[in-house]
Amino acid sequence: MTLNFKRLAFVLCLIAICQTSFAQLGFSHEIGVITGPVQFRADYGVRENTQTNFGNMGIGIGLVHYINFAYRADCNCYTTDTYFNDHFKLRNEISWNRTKLEHFGEFVDPSKTSREANQLRGHKGYAKNLDIGTQLEFFPLSIRSFQAYGYRIAPYVSLGVHYTSFSPEVSTSYVAQTGDYPAPLPTPGDTLDSRNFYSFWAPGSVDASPGGTWSMVTSAGFRYKIGKLSDLVFDLRWQYYFNDWVDGLNHNLESNKNNDWLLWLNFGYIYYLN
Repeated sequence: MTLNFKRLAFVLCLIAICQTSFAQLGFSHEIGVITGPVQFRADYGVRENTQTNFGNMGIGIGLVHYINFAYRADCNCYTTDTYFNDHFKLRNEISWNRTKLEHFGEFVDPSKTSREANQLRGHKGYAKNLDIGTQLEFFPLSIRSFQAYGYRIAPYVSLGVHYTSFSPEVSTSYVAQTGDYPAPLPTPGDTLDSRNFYSFWAPGSVDASPGGTWSMVTSAGFRYKIGKLSDLVFDLRWQYYFNDWVDGLNHNLESNKNNDWLLWLNFGYIYYLN
């Protein structure tokens, strides 16, 4: 965990250095808050199963900061009219999401009464992630015209990198019974013993240890202007983690083809500081 905080501190320092550098160039700033439902695609449940996708949903919240290249804060004027300045913004973000996870689909259907079905039904968890990172947003329409009420809606797409500190939780209500495995049975109360989880997973497939990983973030959304210094923002994000332990589960079956990832539909409020 100490190493995890060191990595977070390193990422924060990088963002702070970049932000300070841009601020010295006179670019203006925006701040905001975002929130919305998260659909976490983990190793729980059945791939592409509707119950799994909509059953394993949570919530995300975040604080965002933008560097607006189209406007200068030091002179209260527009910057040099270049394509980059008029069509790109840099977005820094710190966010947190939490999703309750459980198994859905054919293998836990009420008609299934096997030991394995009971193991899956008893297995539950939480994915909890703290994110810090940066995205570059591209606006096809002019940012200047949008700020001058040339139009009320400004669509955009973005691409960036985040560092994620994850701390999953895992539990199970299933306890191995006599005849399931050779003695000795799991110690009473030791619900994280691997013998209490799905029998066809290799030992060590369940691990709730906290950790950290990088992730790729891409999104599409739009701004809606509600005032001279304020916008509403609507955004659909896809985030792919470069790690398969974010949910505390990494089994070795053929169905486990991808690392963990999520979809986040968020909306928020943005305020122009300058």
